Amino acid sequence: MSDYKATEEEAEVLEKYLLQFLNLEKRYPLLPGIENEEAIAGLMGIEREKLLKLRDRFASNARQAAVELLEDPEVAEWIEELPFEPGDTIVAFGDSITDDLQGWFKIFENVLEIGLEDPELSFINSGVSYDTSTDALKRLNRDVLDHEPDWVIVALGTFDAQRLHVAPDRPLVSLADYWENLNTIESTVSEITDNPLIWMTPPPVITEMLQQIPLFNFDLFEEDLSRIREILTGKKGYIVDPLGERMKEDDEHDEDGAGQDVAAWNYLSDGLHPSLSGHVNTVKELIRFLALAKDPEEGSSFETPDDYEGES
Repeated sequence: MSDYKATEEEAEVLEKYLLQFLNLEKRYPLLPGIENEEAIAGLMGIEREKLLKLRDRFASNARQAAVELLEDPEVAEWIEELPFEPGDTIVAFGDSITDDLQGWFKIFENVLEIGLEDPELSFINSGVSYDTSTDALKRLNRDVLDHEPDWVIVALGTFDAQRLHVAPDRPLVSLADYWENLNTIESTVSEITDNPLIWMTPPPVITEMLQQIPLFNFDLFEEDLSRIREILTGKKGYIVDPLGERMKEDDEHDEDGAGQDVAAWNYLSDGLHPSLSGHVNTVKELIRFLALAKDPEEGSSFETPDDYEGES
């Protein structure tokens, strides 16, 4: 094993940014020794104890966020109306916004496990950092179907919309390919569960902040992300946050639902990945839509909840 140790600067970047998305076990599941925590820590240039301590901190953050979210009486009421049954397996299929160790899916899991009496639910996080819908499609069997899920939350699209610096004139994945990828996911998942898919729209990004991070070789623009959301709003099932409003503050919404600028504190320093508060906003929207959406007829798109103030 390598004796390399991360420099002080590298260790700081790992601790403050990279490590919560750097889940190598999920990116390289077939790599020999990938389940060995000491080996994983060695690849990062840190001690095993440091790796576990940091991961525990992220897990603690997610749990505390769930506890605080449950203090909201609306959330406590909504979770009693969720469509899940005891014994259900819930899979989240997404990118680094899902893969985040203190992300929305971990907070969601904690909310249900703390807030419900004997929920008896299984949670599988099948997010892999920076995946496009094309990348995700390649692992659909292993990371979704093999778990025989009862519910699948699809949270893909952010990285389809990236415009590489070497090819800035087009998104990395075309809208046509994105559409086809979602159709394949939808039709394949529908063969193993009768429950409708849950589609999570990509949140907005703060492009100016993203462009300040030398780590990334791409840009993201709201115009491209809004087109991704338009495709998602045409899908059957639960459509969570169709207009991408969840990163804005309540008093920043216009009457027509267009809204103003997103709140910077809902993001990490890259303007792309949500902060803990941004993830909390996502969980609240997810729970609200699942609890309040109506099913007018089997197999059709779910209606927007009565209290949704965006465009119909």
